[in-house]
Formats: sequence, C-alpha cells, structure tokens
Amino acid sequence: MHQFRTLLDKEPYLFTSGVGTPLDAQIAERVGLKCVYLSGYTLAMTQGYPDMGFLTMTEVAKAAGMIANAVHIPVIADADDGYGNALSTMRTVREFIQAGVAGLHLEDQKYPKRCGHLAGKQVIPLDEAVGKFQAAIDTRDRILPEFFLIARTDALGAVGGSLQHAIERGCVYADLGMDSVWCEFTSPDRGPVVEFAQAIRRAHPQLPLS
Repeated sequence: MHQFRTLLDKEPYLFTSGVGTPLDAQIAERVGLKCVYLSGYTLAMTQGYPDMGFLTMTEVAKAAGMIANAVHIPVIADADDGYGNALSTMRTVREFIQAGVAGLHLEDQKYPKRCGHLAGKQVIPLDEAVGKFQAAIDTRDRILPEFFLIARTDALGAVGGSLQHAIERGCVYADLGMDSVWCEFTSPDRGPVVEFAQAIRRAHPQLPLS
C-alpha cells in the first residue's frame, strides 16, 4: 500500500497501463511499468460484456485480488460508481482493501453507468456524490489510511455537462479529502485537459492528478 504513495512522491510522472487479467499485469511488470490499473472496460471485455455496469462488485473485487496477487507492483482498480449508494460504496472500499490493491477510483455517474467515452452519460447530484465519496474516505480511514482514493468526474461529457462543472466537482472532491481527482475526457483535445489540471492545481497544489 505504501509503495504506490512512495512512487507518487518520487516520480515526476507515473505512467501506467490498463489491464484486465493477471497475465496482462505480469507482462506490464515485466516490461518495466511501476504500477498497473485494473481497467473496468478491459475487464468487462474479457468477460464478453460492454462496459455498462454488467459486472458486480464481488466479480471485480475478485479479479482485482487475482491481479494484485500476480505482481509485485501496486494495482489501482476501477470500482465504477461504488456499485450503488453510499452504503454500497463503504462495502466496496472494504472489499477492495481486502483484495490487496493499493487503491481504487470511484466515479460520479448515475446508474446504470457506462463507458466514459459513450454518449448519454448522466452524473448524480453533487450532494449525493459528496455523500458517496465521504463514505469511501471514512471507511478507508478506519481500515487502512494509506489506501489511495481517486475521485473521477464524468461531468464534462455528461448530458448538460461542461468543463466548468467538472472543475467545480473536482475541487469539491479534493476538498473532501480524496487523494486525487480525475476528469473523464471524451476527446483527445488537450485544451480542456490542461485547463482542468491547472484549475485543480491552483486550488490544491499538492494534489496528484490522475
């Protein structure tokens, strides 16, 4: 668990790769990556499903544990929307800690969630998202304080969303105490990426961006 935070402190940029199986993770480790990311999209594809929330929390946590046991580098896991409400999110954090991963990311999408690059996404109300992320933080702090929590917002590409909305949500999530924030971008245009990163960095200069 401490290994991932140490890497963030030492590395100017921590490059990772999305994996879906233990073999993927072992290959990534063999070629020199210092951490891997269990991609929900990739995991869903390996099971023959689209990335639209078909896999359950227990299925993803089991896959995360298998990957964590297969490598010696930290694993960050995609935990979708926490698989329900704030109570479900509490159990999700507990299960992923027990799986042995170094951290996870949670998103603010409305159920049923979908791949971040698909049209038609919706985000839950901000107060509901705050409740879920706070539940994640409280659970983490009680069980394993070094566990790394990333807040992902899909507000930019959501129906009626905007970059400003994404920035506002990112700042709120960082204020709560999430370890890092991530805005899902739906195009390769670097303009919004840079603007989001700069806005978050101004408000939280020590926050690592995902």
